[in-house]
Amino acid sequence: MQAINPASGDVIATYQQHSAGEVTQMADNAGRAFTGWAATAIDDRAALLPRLAAVLEANKERYARLMTAEMGKPIREARAEIEKCAWACRYYAEHGPAYLADDIVRTDAHKAFVAFRPLGVVLAVMPWNFPFWQVLRFAIPSLLAGNAALLKHASNVPGSALAIEEALREAGLPDDVFQTLMIPSTMVEGVIRHGAVRAVTLTGSNAAGRAIASVAGECLKKSVLELGGSDPFVVLEDADLDKAAEAGAASRLFNTGQACIAAKRFIVVDSVAKQFEEKLAERMLARKMGDPMDESVALGALARADLRDELHGQVERSLKDGARNILGGAIPNEPGAFYPATILNGVEKGMPAFDEELFGPVASIMTARNEDDALAIANDTPYGLGAAVFTEDRKRGERIARDHFDAGVCFVNDFVKSDPRLPFGGVKESGYGRELGIFGIREFTNIKTVVVA
Repeated sequence: MQAINPASGDVIATYQQHSAGEVTQMADNAGRAFTGWAATAIDDRAALLPRLAAVLEANKERYARLMTAEMGKPIREARAEIEKCAWACRYYAEHGPAYLADDIVRTDAHKAFVAFRPLGVVLAVMPWNFPFWQVLRFAIPSLLAGNAALLKHASNVPGSALAIEEALREAGLPDDVFQTLMIPSTMVEGVIRHGAVRAVTLTGSNAAGRAIASVAGECLKKSVLELGGSDPFVVLEDADLDKAAEAGAASRLFNTGQACIAAKRFIVVDSVAKQFEEKLAERMLARKMGDPMDESVALGALARADLRDELHGQVERSLKDGARNILGGAIPNEPGAFYPATILNGVEKGMPAFDEELFGPVASIMTARNEDDALAIANDTPYGLGAAVFTEDRKRGERIARDHFDAGVCFVNDFVKSDPRLPFGGVKESGYGRELGIFGIREFTNIKTVVVA
C-alpha cells in the first residue's frame, strides 16, 4: 500500500497490507476490548478526550505536513483541521456525558427511562479528503459512548490512519479499542460480516455507500452513510453580493474544492447574476495555486491525478453541452495533480456540471427568474447534503432554510460547514444518519427502554 504525494508524484512510503487472518484476529481482539471499554465509567472515558486534544496540538505540525504530503491539502488548512479535531475532543469531553445520561420519561410505572448503551465494534470506512477530521468526528463520540472501532481508511492516506491510532494510544486508549486495518476495499465486506462488528459508518461515494448499505442490511447491522453532495448556493436579489462572493469562493475552493459540503451549484437571480459572477471570478482568481506546503498557497493539488482527469472530463462534457467557460478549465502544463479555479456559466440541467458532483475547484453558475425558480433549481438534484442562501432579509432566509431546502445542513448568509455542536448529515442520495452534536453521539448506541413496575 503506497502513499504518493499528488503534488510531485513521489512515493512517500510503502505499507504492508494486513492478511485476511490478521484482520479476523484484529476484529476478535476488538470484540474482547469492547467489553472492558464499555464497562469503564463514562467520566473515565471522557477524561481521555482532553488528553487526545493535547496530543493532537503537540503534534499539529507533524500531522499537518503528513496530510499535505499524502493528499495535497494546503498546509494552513491542514493545521486548521487538527485544531478542529482538538475542539471536538474538548466539546465532547464537556457535553458528551450529559448527552448519554439516562432520559427519564413520565409514565404510570414506578420509573421509566431511556438508557444509551454502546453497541459494540463499529467499522468506519473513511475518505481521504479530511484525513483526520473525518475519522475523529466519528471516533470521538463513538468511543466516548463506549464502542470499539475498526478503521478502514482511504488507501492513499495510510500514514494519517496510523497517526490517528498512535495519537489515541498516546492519549491512553486501551489496546485494541481502536485499530487501523490496512486493507483494500475488496476486504471490507468480510469485516462487516464478522460477528464482533455491530455497525458500520461510511463517508464516501454513492457507489461505496450502496455497496456498504447492501451488506450491512443483509447482515441486519446498523449503518450511517455520509455520501456525496451537489450543494446549492442561492443568491437572491437582495443579497450582499460582496459577502456572497467571498463566501462562495471560500466554500468552492476550500480543500482545493474537495469537500462534500462545498458550494457547487451557484443559483443566482437574474437581476444580480452578472455582478455576482464578476465578484466571484475576482475572488477565485486571487487564490494562489501551487505547492501545498507553501504558506501562501490556497489551492493545492487534487488528491490523485485520476481524480483531476475525471474532473476535467466533467468540465469538458459540460462545455460541449453548451456551458461557457469564464475562468480556468485547463490542466496546467506542470507536474502534479493540479487544476485551476474554474467557473462555468450557462449551466443547465442535463450537463455534468448540473447533474453530477464536481469534486474539485469548479463553480457552476446558473440563473433563476426569482426565489421560487431558484429554490426549484436548488432542490432539483438527487443529493441533499448542504444548502446555503444569501439574502439581507434574515427571516426570509430562515424560512427558506427551514421549510424549503431539501437538505440536511442549511445555512443563511454563510457557507455550509460542520461544527461539533451541530448534527451533520444528509437526505436522499447524500445518505442517512447523523454525526456530531447530541444526535451523533447517540447514533451508535442501543437506545434502551427500561421500565420499573
